[in-house]
Amino acid sequence: MMTTAQPSADAEAANRIAFQGELGAFSHQACAEVFPDMEPLPCATFEDAFQAVKTGAAKRAMIPVDNSLYGRVADVHTLLPEYGLYIIGEHFLRIRLQLMAPQGATIAGLEAVHSHTVALGQCRRFIKEHGLRTVVQADTAGSAHHVAGLGDVKHGAIASELAAETYGLDILAPNIEDAEHNTTRFLILSRQKIEADPLDGPAITSFVFRVRNVPAALYKALGGFATCGVNMVKLESYMVGGSFTATQFYAEIEGHPEDRLVALALEEAQFFCSHLKILGVYQSHPFRRMER
Repeated sequence: MMTTAQPSADAEAANRIAFQGELGAFSHQACAEVFPDMEPLPCATFEDAFQAVKTGAAKRAMIPVDNSLYGRVADVHTLLPEYGLYIIGEHFLRIRLQLMAPQGATIAGLEAVHSHTVALGQCRRFIKEHGLRTVVQADTAGSAHHVAGLGDVKHGAIASELAAETYGLDILAPNIEDAEHNTTRFLILSRQKIEADPLDGPAITSFVFRVRNVPAALYKALGGFATCGVNMVKLESYMVGGSFTATQFYAEIEGHPEDRLVALALEEAQFFCSHLKILGVYQSHPFRRMER
């Protein structure tokens, strides 16, 4: 059952990791891959997962932020400053979608398949080939949970292998997604500030900033990164406080603030910014180097 986190008496002792969704969700799978010894804490919303870490009901949170097919997943850049959490790591998860159903079901006997609308869209070819009727559910793990409760061999679900295991369903067809490169990037969040050691290899620095109200301020704020040869791998803008004129930016760069050129680039950016806050300095995941 998903929960809305309540305060904990011992904030740092809770060996739990929060995620949005039900048990068996891909976020749960990411938690299990990175922190197999931590207890998963399913939450109804992203805000609940953030709140769980803030109050100490969970020590960490695993939040999806980008998908290689659908782009941005969660508005973490707006929630992080609000909750005062820090990014301490990242994880890339290959999304493999499984067709599952109650014991005794067959693909030929299926009439309907349940899943999140995005997952259904990622399996169009398989669904069309087998003439299945689609039923949209709130999420992939929830669809597996629902189908397990139905116990009807005419109804299947598309979800993770972990969901099949969690809800006792048989996998009728593995890896039915259309795109082989379907990957989701997750950020690992903590209430405690933990920064990567600059000597431990490549790092990613995430930060938010607002530029001063002067001509070409954004161009000038970003110019230092180009001059110093610092690679900016992500830049997104969003409105602040419902205003069409107040814009904040979320950025990610390759490098550590203790690196000389990164420090110079950040110093120059601050000269043209009214606000700049580093949200996390963490090790670059090996997946980034595999893509190059």
